[in-house]
Amino acid sequence: MSKAHEVAKRCAEAASRLVDLLDQRQRELVCWAFDDAVEREQWFYTPTDHGGLALSAMTPVQQRAVWQLIAAGTSMAGYNTVASIVGHDNILDRVEGFTVDWGRERGRDPGLYYLRIFGNPMESEPWSWRFGGHHVSLNVTIIDDQVQGATPCFLGVDPATSPLLGGHLLRPMGAAEDLGRELVRSLDETQRRTAIVNAVAPTDLVSANRTRYGQGEGDLALPLIDVWRGRFEGALGDIVTKIQRDAEEKDHVTAEVLESLRLTSTPIGLSVTAMNASQREMLRALLDVYVARVPEGLADLEAAKYASDDQLETLSFCWAGGLENGEGHYYRVQGPSLLCEYDNTQRGANHVHTVWRDPSRDFGANPLAEHYRHDH
Repeated sequence: MSKAHEVAKRCAEAASRLVDLLDQRQRELVCWAFDDAVEREQWFYTPTDHGGLALSAMTPVQQRAVWQLIAAGTSMAGYNTVASIVGHDNILDRVEGFTVDWGRERGRDPGLYYLRIFGNPMESEPWSWRFGGHHVSLNVTIIDDQVQGATPCFLGVDPATSPLLGGHLLRPMGAAEDLGRELVRSLDETQRRTAIVNAVAPTDLVSANRTRYGQGEGDLALPLIDVWRGRFEGALGDIVTKIQRDAEEKDHVTAEVLESLRLTSTPIGLSVTAMNASQREMLRALLDVYVARVPEGLADLEAAKYASDDQLETLSFCWAGGLENGEGHYYRVQGPSLLCEYDNTQRGANHVHTVWRDPSRDFGANPLAEHYRHDH
């Protein structure tokens, strides 16, 4: 049995156990048709309704079953990072003085992470599961009894660095920051002139939470108010708009900055063909931080896409912002079947967003089309 089959089997068993624990009302929130592509391909990373049943609306046994499903679809390190991010909302709540509400009873709430399952895990037809809440979005698609897509996969953290006892620091996304900075600092002046596309970083990921990205004329960064389920109105809408405006003014994010970082199907920045052997290994190490979110066997399959130099040379790396700790910065690694995007500008460059995507396999796209073409 292949690794993709093994992980699919574990996910199906965990999802089935979870569904068996739900009552009828809960099942109506969790179990949706796989063919509902509009809902299935929606995803968020803001503190909004991600769709499905919230952890806070489950019994402890049901919550544990959700975490068993997450464990089935992630590596140990990936699982630990997700669990840390969910609990991190308690830290953020304290940072903000326990006052933020985002239009709900508690704005920073570890209970408001949502699970939804599309299709029947115990049938041979395609199915998927989604787990998401503030700074987490996991999307796993299973077709022909094997995992055919584990993206979009978003992980973020705010604050990115928090103090622990004894002078230690809590940094759930620290490797994504440190390895990216190590790579850009290794570039010589000629390489930097190509890789660093702007001295100013955007205030968020350019791809945002789009279902598809980089098509046609490409994408500009979305305003914060557009990265939610539904739009805010009234006073809350004014607050969100002001947060966006203040952040852009503070960091001097202009229309020209956003245009320089437009996300198209053609990568910008420094091609790997212009990197030396040491820099290529740094890039592989950085990419491993993203694909290692999934179980080891699946991560190996993803890493095989850039294992050889020929494969790696299809990628490009770009950077925007400062090079020093504490300076806002952004980077992107992009190729035909890979996008790793990172941003750390908010809260004084102490608020990280990262996403791993594959345009050919987000939500199982190409494998799903092949399945329907051959089997239906």
